[in-house]
Amino acid sequence: MSEETTLPLEGIRVVEFSHMAMGPSAGLLLGDLGADVVKVEPPGGDKTRALPGSGSGLFPAFNRNKRSLQVDLKSDRGRELVGRLVDSADVVTENFRPGALGKLGLDYETLSRRHPQLVYCSLKGFLPGPYERRTALDEVVQMMGGLAYMTGPPGRPLRAGASVNDIMGGMFAAIGIMAALRQREHTGRGQLVRSSLFENSAFLMSPHMAQVAIYGQDVAPMPAREATWPVYDIFVAGDGRQIFLGAVSGTQWLSLCEGFGLTHLRDDPGLSTNEERVARREHVHRELQRALDALSYPEIVAICEQQGLPFAPVATPADLLEDPHLAEPGAGLEVTLRTGTRMRMPALPLELDGQRLGLRRDIPQAGEHTYEIAVELGYSPAEAADFAEAAPSAQASTKS
Repeated sequence: MSEETTLPLEGIRVVEFSHMAMGPSAGLLLGDLGADVVKVEPPGGDKTRALPGSGSGLFPAFNRNKRSLQVDLKSDRGRELVGRLVDSADVVTENFRPGALGKLGLDYETLSRRHPQLVYCSLKGFLPGPYERRTALDEVVQMMGGLAYMTGPPGRPLRAGASVNDIMGGMFAAIGIMAALRQREHTGRGQLVRSSLFENSAFLMSPHMAQVAIYGQDVAPMPAREATWPVYDIFVAGDGRQIFLGAVSGTQWLSLCEGFGLTHLRDDPGLSTNEERVARREHVHRELQRALDALSYPEIVAICEQQGLPFAPVATPADLLEDPHLAEPGAGLEVTLRTGTRMRMPALPLELDGQRLGLRRDIPQAGEHTYEIAVELGYSPAEAADFAEAAPSAQASTKS
């Protein structure tokens, strides 16, 4: 969105005590929507910054449009600084182990007594109940919430290929925070908001739970599921590239037959209903694959687009870096990785009044904004510089 546009959460300050994915994803949503998100990091910075392997993308994915304050919460001066920061805030978010912030006087009960307008969001593994004190990870709740069972083939539960519960937990947290801010307009008081991993994993299972209740028996994992439509699978183009094709209505079935020259299937009286086509699914697949063998991937795409059929390449994350749709203006936000490399990160999948939500701040260096935040909170330049000593990028900003 343009700089002249007022963002929905402009004027809202969020203090974020979080690491990894769940808490930072909530802060990302709020920051992209215009909130001033101050990420509080320990000396040396959030350890998520330096994760190797599959964890290396977490920090750059979820920490744009934030300011970084590096402070030692175990020191009296550090707690005083953060106390002033919280007093200036509308929202506090945290996703540390239960009780961790309470030892520092940064729990909801303590902060709400001095700041009753504060909205405090706690992102945890579980909401209150028998599991409340357990340690959770995305993988843990995918296993116990049924998602891994539904994703893998029978007997081989498989973690989904993205941190879906962490990100979804952050989304629910942001929704709860915005609802609490709206309610505060009427009551004048903040409240405690809780979001959890396990419960949102169970929420994802709602349709499958309903299916169990309807039929009175457990459901098969997705790779072994009972088919609902005759064409809803991965096929192979003549040039060897995989492509997903779907035909989930009578109209799409006719379009599929027309586009790929399968008039003999269209005219077969034994394939006149979806139920009949599902019953003869293997025959339909053989005939369709035979037609696809004679076509390249681009030729199949052209037919699908012409006929209005759902289709998709089987893409990798590397493919997305060069995806032409994600290269459209506003679809990607260019950020700087810790290696110094610049890349386009996907923007929020939202459009407001015809515009995408943009980048106001690059991924911050650890403690990059310590000096300016301390000055905003009433500290003298000399005092602010003292706070910034442990954050080299913040020291640099005092000299500019």
